[in-house]
Amino acid sequence: MASTSPHLAPALPTASGGIPADPSRLTNRLRALLAVVLIADVLDLMDSTITNIAAPTIVGDIGGGQSLIKWLGTSYALTMGVLLVVGGRLGDRYGGRRVFLVGIAGFTAASALAGLSVNPAMLIAARLGQGGFGAVLIPQGMGLLLKAFSREQRPRAFVAFGPVMGLSAILGPIVAGLLIKADLFGLTWRPVFLLNIVVGGIGLIAAVAVLPKDGPAQNVPIDGLGAGLLAAAMLGLIYGLIQGSTDGWTAAPVLSLCAGVMAFVAFAVRQRRTAHPLILPSLLTNRGFTSGMLLGLAYFAAVNGFAYVVSLFLQTAVGLSPVRAAVGLTPLMVGIIVASFAGRPLISKLGRRLVVIGLVVTLAGVIGLWITVRANGTHVGVWALTPALVVFGLGMGTCFSSIYDVAIGDIAVEEAGSASGTLSAVQQLAAAIGSAVVTTVYFGSRASGAHAMTSSLLVVGAICAACLGVVWLLPAGAPDEADV
Repeated sequence: MASTSPHLAPALPTASGGIPADPSRLTNRLRALLAVVLIADVLDLMDSTITNIAAPTIVGDIGGGQSLIKWLGTSYALTMGVLLVVGGRLGDRYGGRRVFLVGIAGFTAASALAGLSVNPAMLIAARLGQGGFGAVLIPQGMGLLLKAFSREQRPRAFVAFGPVMGLSAILGPIVAGLLIKADLFGLTWRPVFLLNIVVGGIGLIAAVAVLPKDGPAQNVPIDGLGAGLLAAAMLGLIYGLIQGSTDGWTAAPVLSLCAGVMAFVAFAVRQRRTAHPLILPSLLTNRGFTSGMLLGLAYFAAVNGFAYVVSLFLQTAVGLSPVRAAVGLTPLMVGIIVASFAGRPLISKLGRRLVVIGLVVTLAGVIGLWITVRANGTHVGVWALTPALVVFGLGMGTCFSSIYDVAIGDIAVEEAGSASGTLSAVQQLAAAIGSAVVTTVYFGSRASGAHAMTSSLLVVGAICAACLGVVWLLPAGAPDEADV
């Protein structure tokens, strides 16, 4: 019988041998659950970056020209961004386990379709499918972890994300380059996507075995009309931009842009009138949040577009192989990872000032790259680009780890979930817009590859400079982790 004396603390649970158990210890089942969620995130991260390396080889094989190069990255990010908020709510309504299984199975099937594509239309459809199923899959992982892990166990789980995601960011393009160089079974670029059949298949089998059973479904309202209007708006705007810049400003791209604008206006009206909007109205009236959303949209569009264009420059203008181009981009990834880890502890101390530092460092990287390319042209070497790429990456990593944390610095606790989902969706849409806009600038330059690259850098630099004017509208500080 337990003692009832007020002077005696209750006995701690003990492990074998009478040693008090560590409440943060992870069981084998929890480790397996964490591994499944990490597999899903690795699939998403790698497929969002591999086309940076594979695009020129793909176009050389099945055609499609500049239009396909622009759509390869844009299509994936487009459906991911539009459906990301809806994907999270699907998990609440139908159960995280069920939706996770549908997401990873669909993502794997779409990857197989991409790897077997025989023409550009088939490949773009597959990429749209990957992004859509990814939007269904990714939000479930965090929800499953939060439900299965205790407060003491969560730090051990979440600390694994940084190294795994960082390693994936570095190895993803390199693996893509190696697979293309290996030309397995004469398939050239196709194993870049077909590899997901193996990884996704392992993840699906493991998920069936280890994901916890769902509780009863909740009656969570989902604004399907709002999501449809947002999808139509983004598709109309991006299709018009890409086709107009590639094939000329005929009636079709102009009408597409007009339709996109009209759909976006209808989406805004819908958000004001519906009882269950995709974005909470209170968030849109919060100056700090809306400023952060616009700042993130502009910044992430610029740097994602740059990452795509610099890979094209290294392969199509400088003449590097896919493997050498991937290795040449490694300094950028290293800078991102280092700054992301270093910046996390500084957010609560520096707040908005950390975002300013990140923007200034990014601008320094842009200037360094512009000077280097301007001086060397298409004869520029990887080593010459390395210092500026590291600086650019440090700026990116600093902003990645701070912009959105600061943007939610003065929102209410009950708004945190909706705010996080909205900002994640905006980041994906920014990637789609950036891929379209910056590649349009790159291909729109009719001069040499070096001139196209310096023109793209000027656009990226101008956007970063404009962000410096908006950053002061953000809240001064970020919220404490315990508050969100």
